[in-house]
Amino acid sequence: MLNSVIQQLADNTARFRTHVCVGLDPDIQKLPDGFAPNVNGVGAFLREVIRASAGLCIAYKPNISFFEALGIPGLSLLADLRAECPLDVPWIIDAKRGDIGNTSAMQARFLFDHLGADAVTLHPYMGEDSLIPFFDYKDKLSFVLALTSNPGA
Repeated sequence: MLNSVIQQLADNTARFRTHVCVGLDPDIQKLPDGFAPNVNGVGAFLREVIRASAGLCIAYKPNISFFEALGIPGLSLLADLRAECPLDVPWIIDAKRGDIGNTSAMQARFLFDHLGADAVTLHPYMGEDSLIPFFDYKDKLSFVLALTSNPGA
């Protein structure tokens, strides 16, 4: 149920005394020394980030584009990382999806059913029908963009 994701965020905020959400946006060009500039290096680095932040953050928010840029192995890594995060810490996939209805339905299916997202980011540019397939997942949370922080917004 949707309330369970919201409740988990609230519970984690109280339990960890923070509002920190850890972004997992692995720019392969910015990996620290000691991590190979490939999908294995990204995986090793992010596993360290997850281990170091477990119990200290209310959610994890991977940006799917950084994983897509690594191809199928990157998407596999994203799915594997979900299994390594504490299950009581929501997994918010920053995907900024929103296309025509049947395409959005496939995007929602991939993000929620295959990647294990508890929540996703969406953009409303194409209208309400592009969002409804995500809203149909009553036990998931959707963040709909209204204004972004980039200079061109």
